[in-house]
Amino acid sequence: MDSSIELDSLRRGDLAGARRLRLGGLCEFPREIFALADTLEVLDLSGGGLTSLPDDMGRLHRLRALFCSGNPFERLPSSLGDCAALSQIGFRATGLREVPAEALPPRLRWLTLTDNRIERLPESLGERPLLQKLMLAGNRLQNLPESMAGAASLELIRLSSNAFETLPPWLATLPGLAWISWAGNPCERPVAPVGAQFVSWAQLEVDALLGEGASGRVHSARWSRPGGCEAEAVALKLYKGSMTSDGLPSCEMAACLAAGDHPNLIGTLGRLTDHPDGAEALVMPLLPAHWRVLAGPPSLESCSRDVYDPALGLSVDSALEIARCTAAAAAHLHERGIMHGDLYAHNTLWDGETGKAKLSDFGAACALPHGPEGEAWRRVEVRAWGLLLGELLEQCAPHAGGLEKLRELEALCVQPDSRARPLMDDVTATLEEIGARAARSARAG
Repeated sequence: MDSSIELDSLRRGDLAGARRLRLGGLCEFPREIFALADTLEVLDLSGGGLTSLPDDMGRLHRLRALFCSGNPFERLPSSLGDCAALSQIGFRATGLREVPAEALPPRLRWLTLTDNRIERLPESLGERPLLQKLMLAGNRLQNLPESMAGAASLELIRLSSNAFETLPPWLATLPGLAWISWAGNPCERPVAPVGAQFVSWAQLEVDALLGEGASGRVHSARWSRPGGCEAEAVALKLYKGSMTSDGLPSCEMAACLAAGDHPNLIGTLGRLTDHPDGAEALVMPLLPAHWRVLAGPPSLESCSRDVYDPALGLSVDSALEIARCTAAAAAHLHERGIMHGDLYAHNTLWDGETGKAKLSDFGAACALPHGPEGEAWRRVEVRAWGLLLGELLEQCAPHAGGLEKLRELEALCVQPDSRARPLMDDVTATLEEIGARAARSARAG
């Protein structure tokens, strides 16, 4: 519905009982919103000229999620801390400079402050026990509050494109942390790209849009290689060039080029050199039409966990194969000195039957440090893979045979003590043993 029409409906009282409300283009907060205090749970005021919110926001006692991205706020409104049920806050690209402690509600779970000018976060941020997801890419941070060393529920954090000279040593030891990115900070070491062929725009015939993500659009295309007999079907990812929730697309492209070839990665065929508008782009293999994404991205309710089709259903063999493919891809990246940072089912493409799978989307990828620090971060990503394994097993029939060893591996990978988790090479070896044992049992049966 058009925002102006929705605002008129609000003022007439037609939206009584509404749980969700979207009003864009506002320069002033409509007081009529408070008439919905007993029902309103999600309020989206993104894309306007708001610079402040009322001091009595706490009246919205059922409000769970508030989005104000794209409005020119310099200070996170203190009155948000009075919202008893508020768990998700999104203030992306607002020009924020200040985050006062009193602006953090007690039930804060998901905080998005991407693409702002924040130099410092309040010490009390680590005192929010439900904090699970923290999006801070594209700011001016040099450190994190020491109180966050006790953020036991934190699972995902984005620190890309800030000013970190070093990362806090306690960060990799957080018991729940599974997904992180720090690309584009001074602390990130450079990665050496694998040689990639340069592709001229004149060699490409761009076809239909296949999909669109935060960092770019993917089209099907035909590539006429120099000296080739016929055009090759490929995928073309055109990067948007703006800051995403994970970081800068240029960092993503660098990680793609550094990853090299592996049968369980989407991979890169070449790099575009002369787009007419100067856009950056990569030419990638085009997967068969029947391949699909394994799951949907996290929802407002699931926060940091993917959303699966209830009708999916997996055999144990298919779940094992998806697990093997994703672990092999991650192990290859770790060997190349790269952490994927977003190892999720929604970044996994599979064939829909046998479990053949490929890992995609390098938006959160970053270069691993050398030595013990790098090993610690590898074990953090092992937790991400372990959570994925658990989700795969949940898609299998509850009493299916052959799950016991996989459940044992899952428990090893997600245990709170990160130092006790296996490395990804150990995981792949264990999966090979489980697969071989299953094959022997099948032959014997």
